[in-house]
Amino acid sequence: MTCGDCDKVKESKKDWENTTLKEALETGGERLSQFVTTSSVPIGRIYTPDDIKDLDYLRDLNFPSQYPFTRGVQATMHRGRLWTMRQFAGFGTAEETNRRYKYLLAHGETGLSVAFDFPTLYGRDSDDPLAEGEFGKCGVAISSLKDMQILFDGIPLKDVSTSMTINGPAAVVWAFYIGAAEAQGAQKSQITGTIQNDILKEYIAQKSWIFPPEPSMRLIIDTFEYGTKHVPRWNTVSISGYHIREAGSTALQELAFTLADGLAYVDAAMERGLSLDEFAPRLSFFFNAHNDLFEEIAKYRAARRIWAKEMKKRGAQKSRTMWLRFHTQTAGCSLTAQEPENNIVRTTIQGLAAILGGTQSLHTNSMDEALALPSEKAVKIALRTQQIIAHESGVVNTIDPLAGSYFVEYMTNFMEEGTYDYFDKIEALGGVLKAIDKGFFQQEIANASYKYQQEIEKNERIIVSVNEYSSGEKPDIPILEMDPEGERIQFERLNTIRTTRDNTKMNAELAALERAASSDENLMPYILEAVKARATLGETCNVLRGVFGEYEEPPIF
Repeated sequence: MTCGDCDKVKESKKDWENTTLKEALETGGERLSQFVTTSSVPIGRIYTPDDIKDLDYLRDLNFPSQYPFTRGVQATMHRGRLWTMRQFAGFGTAEETNRRYKYLLAHGETGLSVAFDFPTLYGRDSDDPLAEGEFGKCGVAISSLKDMQILFDGIPLKDVSTSMTINGPAAVVWAFYIGAAEAQGAQKSQITGTIQNDILKEYIAQKSWIFPPEPSMRLIIDTFEYGTKHVPRWNTVSISGYHIREAGSTALQELAFTLADGLAYVDAAMERGLSLDEFAPRLSFFFNAHNDLFEEIAKYRAARRIWAKEMKKRGAQKSRTMWLRFHTQTAGCSLTAQEPENNIVRTTIQGLAAILGGTQSLHTNSMDEALALPSEKAVKIALRTQQIIAHESGVVNTIDPLAGSYFVEYMTNFMEEGTYDYFDKIEALGGVLKAIDKGFFQQEIANASYKYQQEIEKNERIIVSVNEYSSGEKPDIPILEMDPEGERIQFERLNTIRTTRDNTKMNAELAALERAASSDENLMPYILEAVKARATLGETCNVLRGVFGEYEEPPIF
């Protein structure tokens, strides 16, 4: 963007500040001494062409589906196809969650998204003593191929796209899904979806790991390799900033740390000998959408530009290899238990940011999630929020409508520059794995989280119904109740599996997996054979624990 008149603009701005603005400030002043984003980035009073005078349209923005993809990865974006509407769902038994999926699909959901309970996230069977008290509470319990078959009973997996938020045991849970699809008659080449499979952010933020970083990275690259050859329509990783943001990071930290993780996976896959143009088009991302509309939009636009540059630097030849495709979920950490209906408004703003930022897929949180897993009423309102934005707001009618805004372009540049500053810091520490070992990411997030909370407690940041405008009323909304017999049903199913399967065959497949884990073979074929022989999640993960060990986080003070 040329700015031949920038000197005139600067001169006029000074005149405005010395006259019109000065008079206004002397008369009424401004509400705050400093205005900041949700991430505490100071925001100027006004932005002009001078703030983006070095912006070159073709170099820095270009047209949709043209490098560096700042304005979107598809040529028509949401004019051609709306984002996939996914509602993250899972609780109790596979039967209960199956009913919820059918309810959502009947009300217009266009893709499924599976939430797993903590035992599943940690690779434990539901009846493991270490899983006591956690059955089905934060997601659905999936301990076997049979559970996965029940979860998708009556839902044709060759026709629906499924996202699964699973990391440590992702390869095993993916094997369950592939086995369930094949049992329905689908071919591996037909199924579409995503496994999160992002272990680096687990060490950084969410903490549901199993194995140490090196074998975990091996498993992830195994899924890349297997998926490229056999499940070509599947996204074998969803590189997630969502949980980094939920842990308390700023928007900039979310962006920088997520992209750094993604580049670590790319470099590891290339070191394995995989072709960048073959595996990278199936990489996907998962970002948070918080309350600050413009900060979030700038984050997504910068993400596309940075990723394209980094893929080109690594030798990408295909345009699609340089695409950053992403799912978005609205910010769970922004929801309040006080006056939960207010969360509908928060979620609407956040969903709008994701859509204006060019997301390919979206989950909108339900109003009751600070209190319990979503009720049917709450989840329907959340889905309707997406549908209203899509069909009534008009924001999808043109591509990247905020491009050229002095403020949005300034913030996009700010996000990009800050991300590269973080890249330099991470590289100086020896890369992502070394930075994790040294607690760099964890400390950065902890500091940001503490600062944000202090601002709330000092009333420097207003959270409606929390530290201002509080009615003190108790919530009066329906709360989800799970089947009280669910745990018993799950335990009985596991017992039936163990007593009716061919244990000789199952043990032989687990022994083959153990031998392969001690070599450098790709483990996906062995995991698939083990789960088809009805090995449970815990049994399969325990074999890998025996070879790889378990990760213990170093203390961070």
